[in-house]
Amino acid sequence: MNIDLVRNEINNNIDREVLITVYGLRNKIKKYKGTLYKTYPNIFSIIDNGVEKSFSYNDYIIGDIKIKYL
Repeated sequence: MNIDLVRNEINNNIDREVLITVYGLRNKIKKYKGTLYKTYPNIFSIIDNGVEKSFSYNDYIIGDIKIKYL
């Protein structure tokens, strides 16, 4: 998977509802449901209950986060 492909995929889905699953240390899993908000060269952000949360494209590529489009 290429970072440009990931960036284009996320750019094409701006303003779409997503469920982000973050796999952290010690088997901790956090889920965020929100709307894809903005994309930047190295990160993208969502709006979750009025709060902007940012994630890295690299984390998506290596599998630390999963994106499910709703």
